[in-house]
Amino acid sequence: MEIILLNETHAEDYWNLRLEMLKQSPENFGSSYEEALKRKNPIERIAERLSYEGSFTFGCFLRNQLVGTVTMVREEGLKMNHKASIYAMYVTPSHRGKGLARGLMEAAVNLAKKTNGIEQLLITVVTTNQTARGLYHSCGFKPYGTEKRALKQNGEYYDEELMVLFL
Repeated sequence: MEIILLNETHAEDYWNLRLEMLKQSPENFGSSYEEALKRKNPIERIAERLSYEGSFTFGCFLRNQLVGTVTMVREEGLKMNHKASIYAMYVTPSHRGKGLARGLMEAAVNLAKKTNGIEQLLITVVTTNQTARGLYHSCGFKPYGTEKRALKQNGEYYDEELMVLFL
C-alpha cells in the first residue's frame, strides 16, 4: 500500500475512481453518477482541482492501481481558514477491511496538523453508514449535530452526522 498526494498527472485515475464511488455508494455522496457523466472536460477539471492551493487529495495505490481517496479542503476566508473539511472518502469494495481507509484518514489528519493555522477538521457522514462513522469516531472526530434529510435520492432521505476533530 502506498498513500501519496495526488497531482494533475493522476486526474484520469481519480476520475475513474470517482465514477465508481458515485455508482457504488450513491447514498454517501452529494454528487450523483448521472451528474458526473454530464460534466464537460471532467479530466481537465480534476487536473486543475488536484493542483489547486488549499485542496489536498490523497490516493491509496495497490500494485499501481488507485483504490482509495480522501480530499481535505481548507477554508479560504480570513475568518474561516482555521478550518478544513474532509470530502470524498472512498475505498473500492474489493479492498475494504484492510486498513486503507484508516491510512487515508491518518494522512489527511497528519497533513492538517502540520499545516500552519488549521485548528479543526470537519466531516459529514450519512448516519446509516456505520462503518464510516466508526472509522471517524476512532480517528477522534466528535459529533456536534445531525442534518436531517441532508441528501435525497430516489425519494429516500438520508441524514448526515456532522463531526469535528480539534487539532
